[in-house]
Order: sequence, then structure tokens, then C-alpha cells
Amino acid sequence: MPLGNLRGAIDLSPLVARGRADAAPPRPGAPAGGAPAGGGMPVPSLVLEGTDANFGQVLELSREVPIIVDLWADWAEPSKELSPLLERLVTEYAGRLLLVTVAVEANPQLAQAFQAQSVPTVAAVIAGRPLALFVGALPEDQVRDVLDQVLALAAQNGVTGTVAPESGAPEAAAEPAEEPLPPHHAEAYAAIERGDLQAAIAEYRTAIAQDPRDTLAVAGLAQVSLLARLHGKTLDAVRSAAAAQPQDLDAQLDVADLDLSGGHLEDAFDRLLALFPRLDAPGKDRVRARLLEYFEIGGTEDPRVIAARRRLTNLLY
Repeated sequence: MPLGNLRGAIDLSPLVARGRADAAPPRPGAPAGGAPAGGGMPVPSLVLEGTDANFGQVLELSREVPIIVDLWADWAEPSKELSPLLERLVTEYAGRLLLVTVAVEANPQLAQAFQAQSVPTVAAVIAGRPLALFVGALPEDQVRDVLDQVLALAAQNGVTGTVAPESGAPEAAAEPAEEPLPPHHAEAYAAIERGDLQAAIAEYRTAIAQDPRDTLAVAGLAQVSLLARLHGKTLDAVRSAAAAQPQDLDAQLDVADLDLSGGHLEDAFDRLLALFPRLDAPGKDRVRARLLEYFEIGGTEDPRVIAARRRLTNLLY
């Protein structure tokens, strides 16, 4: 069962605004992709429960490690066979994969996004991009083969991190206390958790005003600004406006935001960089500022960011 590339038909963008605004997100300012130094990223478990509300966190985790998504229902006999098998196999990969289980009846948005017309439906998310895997229960050797292919595809896309369940971490490794966030960072993170994105933006701006070299605040501001711009907007409305008004800069910026929020960095970069030469000076300034925000969100070491930054420099000079 050879896998395709990451440009599948599944589109998780409608879940981004709700997932990132309603759930407690990873701390803003952390670069996308790459495992932290000294070991795998800590997670509560190698098997997590996914919901319509928290799936934004899953998209972020998929930049560190490939996510296997098991859409199941308790009334489906194949789910009773497949779900325990997936849990056991993912655990055997020792942190190179994460399993997210989704109860389809309780999470209709995820069921619709993953086109789960029958259960179980199994998919993957790699670097924010979804990939359909298979439907129904498969023999163990075939499931293992699919998981191996997911890992290979993830490696091709630069996702090679690992995660470590917090409960299984050695006691000595858990002793060092996490360094507290600077005051304005802490206030921004608290504001995000309670859904007050404008307050978070204000806190990050204050932090940058006090220290323009605060790169974490710059990245955090870019991330929260993206969430604020997408708040209340729907996938259909944004894409329809962009298609109907290809020369309207606001419409194109909105759809680029949507691409980025779904993990499609290259699509967002290509859209704005292709538009850039046709714009007047104020329009070019807006696109350049938006691209600089995207670079912060993607992470300065991401090869897609490096390539886009080079293209922007060539257009400017």
C-alpha cells in the first residue's frame, strides 16, 4: 500500500481557528519543527484523545513527530479490533509516532474534515498536512507497513523528532524546574488560554518595545496575530473571496493566512511572492510585512522559509 505525497484532498483548515483559540496551545514563540535538545518533546502519553476543540494542538505536534489519527466508534466492530492494535504498534515505535484517537460521533467536524464515511478511518498528519491512509481493519503486518511508510514520508519532509511520555520519563530528567516565562510572555500565554487574543498581542508588543531583540516575543506576536486575523472567518468564505477577486490584496492575504494555518507554508509563500511584483509600493510593504511574520511562524531554520526568504530578497533587490 504505497503512500502518496502530502498534498491530499483532506483540508483541516476549518478546524484551525477553533482548535487554536479554544484549546490550550503550545507556548507561542517556539519554532515549528525539530525536537528539543536533550531528548524527545514531553507529551502526556503516546496515545492522545483528539477533539474538535483541541486539534490545533495536534497540528502543532505533527511538526515534531508524525501523527496517526484513528477515527473510531464504539458501535463499529472493526474499530474494536483495529484501535488496540494501533495503540500497541505505535507504542512499539517508542516516541517516533503519536496516535490520536477521535470518537467520530462526538467530533463531527473532525469526522467531516477526514471524510470518515465509515469507521474506522485512519489518517496521518505530518508537518500540519493530512494524509489519508486506509479504511477498515487491516492485518498487523499491513498496518506496520503503513506506519513504516508514514515514517519514511515524514523524514522526506523533515519531520524526524521524537516525543516522550511524561509519566515514563526518568525521575532524574524530571527534576530540573522549567524556567519561568518572562512576565509579558506569561501574561500573553495566559491571555491565549482564556481566548483573549488582543490582550496577548498587546503583551507581546510591550515585550518587544522593551527589548526589540526578544525573538520569542516576535515569533509569539506573529503566531497570535495570525490567529486573530482568522478568528470568525470560514474556509469557504475566504477561498471564495480570493477566487472571485484575484487582484484584491486583502482577499489574497486572507487566503494565504488560511494556507499557513493549515500547515501549507509553501502555498502561502508562493501565493504572496507571485503577487508581489504586480503590487504598488504600499501593497509590497504589506506583503513584505506579512511574509516576515510567516518566516517567524515557520522558523528561521525551516528550508521552506529559507527558500522563500531568498525569493523575497531577489524580488526586492
